[in-house]
Order: sequence, then C-alpha cells, then structure tokens
Amino acid sequence: MDDKQIVELYWQRNEQAIAETAAKYETYCMKISRNILEDPADSEENVNDTYLHAWNAMPPQRPSVLSAFLGRITRNLSLDRY
Repeated sequence: MDDKQIVELYWQRNEQAIAETAAKYETYCMKISRNILEDPADSEENVNDTYLHAWNAMPPQRPSVLSAFLGRITRNLSLDRY
C-alpha cells in the first residue's frame, strides 16, 4: 500500500491504517528509536506510541511524506524518553 492510501485510511479513521503503517514503517521507526534509546523494549513501546501520535495527528495534518512524518514523531518521542 502506498503512503497516500495509508494517510487516507487515517483520515477515514480506519484502524487498518495502523496495521499498514506498522507493516511498512516498523523497521524504519525501530532503527530511529534504537539509535537513541538502545533498549529494545523501550524502542518497541516508543514505536507503538508513534502510531498513536500519528493517529491523533491525522486529521488535521495530512503529511506529504509519511516516512518523514513518522520519523520525526519517533525521534521526538525517543528523545523525550531518553
């Protein structure tokens, strides 16, 4: 599924959006989080929090680059947890 379709699922408030996001971006978000936190359990929890924050941010935000949007959320949550 491409990013526009995933964002559209978020806008429709379809829970499948989280599953599609995890399938496509979990490795990417875990890498960002692990580079900051180093603890696998904290990183996994942080990535799950990323999905929640993305769910709460869309709408009203409609990111044009979903990977950058998720990466920013993951990085900020990781730095807060650190």
